[in-house]
Amino acid sequence: MRLRTFRRDTITRPVFKWASRIMPPISETERDAIEAGTVWWDGELFTGDPDWRKLLAMPPAKLSAEEQDFMRGPVRELCAMVDDWKINWEQRDLPREVWDFLRGKKFFGMIIPKKYGGLGFSNTAHSEVVRTVSSCSVVAGVTVMVPNSLGPSELLMHFGTDEQRDYWLPRLADGREIPCFALTSPDAGSDAAAMTDTGVVEYGEWEGEKVLGVRLNFHKRYITLGPIATVAGIAFKMYDPENHLGRGKKLGITVALLPTSMPGVTHGERHIPQFTHFQNGPLYGKDVFLPLDLILGGEKQIGQGWKMLMTALAAGRGISLPAQSAAAAAICARSAGAYARVRTQFDVPIGMFEGIRKPLADIAANIYQIDAARRLTIAALDEGHRPSVISAIMKFHATERMRDSVGKAMDIHGGKAIIDGPRNYLASQYRSVPIGITVEGANILTRNLMIFGQGAVRSHPYMLKEILALSEQDGEKGLDTFDKMLWRHVGHAFATLWRAFIRGWSGGRIGPAPDGAAMPGYWKQLSRHAAAFALLADLSLLTLGGALKRKEMISARLGDILSELYLLGAVLKRFEAEGRHEEDRPIVDYLMRQGQGRIAAAFAGILDNLPSRWAAFLARLVAFPAGVSAPTPSDELTSAVAETLMKDSPQRDRLTPDIYLGEGHAEHPLKDLERALRHVIAVAPLEKKMRDMDVRDFEAARDKGLISEAEFAQLTEAKAAVDRVIAVDAFPMEEISPIATQHRRKKTTRDERSARSDATQ
Repeated sequence: MRLRTFRRDTITRPVFKWASRIMPPISETERDAIEAGTVWWDGELFTGDPDWRKLLAMPPAKLSAEEQDFMRGPVRELCAMVDDWKINWEQRDLPREVWDFLRGKKFFGMIIPKKYGGLGFSNTAHSEVVRTVSSCSVVAGVTVMVPNSLGPSELLMHFGTDEQRDYWLPRLADGREIPCFALTSPDAGSDAAAMTDTGVVEYGEWEGEKVLGVRLNFHKRYITLGPIATVAGIAFKMYDPENHLGRGKKLGITVALLPTSMPGVTHGERHIPQFTHFQNGPLYGKDVFLPLDLILGGEKQIGQGWKMLMTALAAGRGISLPAQSAAAAAICARSAGAYARVRTQFDVPIGMFEGIRKPLADIAANIYQIDAARRLTIAALDEGHRPSVISAIMKFHATERMRDSVGKAMDIHGGKAIIDGPRNYLASQYRSVPIGITVEGANILTRNLMIFGQGAVRSHPYMLKEILALSEQDGEKGLDTFDKMLWRHVGHAFATLWRAFIRGWSGGRIGPAPDGAAMPGYWKQLSRHAAAFALLADLSLLTLGGALKRKEMISARLGDILSELYLLGAVLKRFEAEGRHEEDRPIVDYLMRQGQGRIAAAFAGILDNLPSRWAAFLARLVAFPAGVSAPTPSDELTSAVAETLMKDSPQRDRLTPDIYLGEGHAEHPLKDLERALRHVIAVAPLEKKMRDMDVRDFEAARDKGLISEAEFAQLTEAKAAVDRVIAVDAFPMEEISPIATQHRRKKTTRDERSARSDATQ
């Protein structure tokens, strides 16, 4: 005891004072963000010694029998009702029968428990429904997603009073109420603390009586479903200048349930998000009076609005946007692979060119990885975890890999994908890319500030406890807690240093891998990188302290390493969970090499730019004695991965399951593409036979008796199928522009042309 007291007073106290000076105070919004959600696998990664057995033991995401029936029934029916071209370019809204169907089948109540009239579905079902619906229409996908994501339903279930749940949830479940959530304003996007929307506590009239309530004034924008919403969850800063509630004048960010029919509320105007015509628009309120009963959660939740939002986002970011990203990436994989096989240039399929194979391999790798990480994350959510850091990783990397896939699919399709029209199956996905990148935490913010910035505090074994000790008002109590955490942290740091040294100097050969797992070398490399990450994270925090917030490029690179450790672990887990399909091994090899390359680049960037050169030197010496390097996918491996998407195979179906391919529509461009792929593969032996005979014309080959009538018909049908795929849309000039007639010239007769010619001579 004396030794500990001596240590605390002699060694820890000066450190405590120094740390108190360099660590900036934590704002309430930062504290709420940090404390939101739970720590899960991110905590294991921050130890530098993750137990991969725990990851493999995580039960896989599964749908119940009821959820499977919903996927096979209402979800497929909905997709067959939707015409994405008409929605975006003619109707600019979902048609009434689709809205009625969504209400009738309770698509808006998927997450609402059955006792309130909802479907009570799992997070897995929520994700799978959004994924399939988004594959047929981004507009329909967003419309289904929002009521089941961040919004009144989610917040009511976690924070609402019993009376609020009993009234609102049944009405939200059956679609009598259409919800929206209003947070963003012109002055406050990512910075909620800058919000200028206000609610002032005062007495007002409500249903003929004078009651205590809040007077709202607000201007919100970018609100999905806002133009048609009947109830809005609205965030505002609450003030009580006369201290009616006895809690001071500034009460903090608060959320209220606002019926949009209230006097003073204006909505109905629409934004046009990238010509993707889901309902989105501004919401205005002037002197809107609400009783305190409509504060979400009642009086006890006043001032807790930001914590509510962060808690909801801790799960929501891991479900909806990754599901939409998986849908877009799957459409890209399915279509780009098929198109690369059926489209020929210089008498060979374009997929045979190495310049096409590289982006095609990236597309195949992206869909495997997005789905691997998505399924792992929703499995964790179904287990009760609410991992805020992992959800941020998923939001950023799923949408970024989706962006990569869409861009490369567009490149592979060339002019086919540029010309818009009913035949174009990529344009709507391409237009919507910036939406996913921007919403629920813009990706620039998420990468540079949130993934490592939040993770270093929330997921680190000791950092949060140390920071809270530094901010403790009772200095001696704070010092006592800090002393305990500091020396545990020191012990952890030395253990991390030793692990990084052993694994670094052995090139990763000495390191843990799960017993009996396939590809143990990759597991060991991840263990090596995890130890090096933990070492460099501690060195960065030690040498930069609170200044690490401003060193966003370093923070972003640390976040990149943390993210890759999670994503690559998910890939290896998927390979194990699905039974180690041998045909998937090239994709896993490709992803592991690609991911290790990204990790190496991030490590190199940190070591080259860390202001403390002694810390960078120490990290290099301990973890990277031979330098920072990583293998890259070989050309042979790249070609093998690209091939997986150009075959009509069970593997291709497994990589792109449950996406909508036009079933129920008489005509659909993806249905045409699938048909063409089957035809082209079927006639490949015939085409080779003709090439060997140096004959290209089908009719000539038939007339010479080189092919049979049946073979001629087969070749002709295949060519017609391909021609239908490569065709693009063209429209009458007047259909595109109301002033097109200015370009129309009267056609002249022969006599008029002759007379004009004579006049010029």
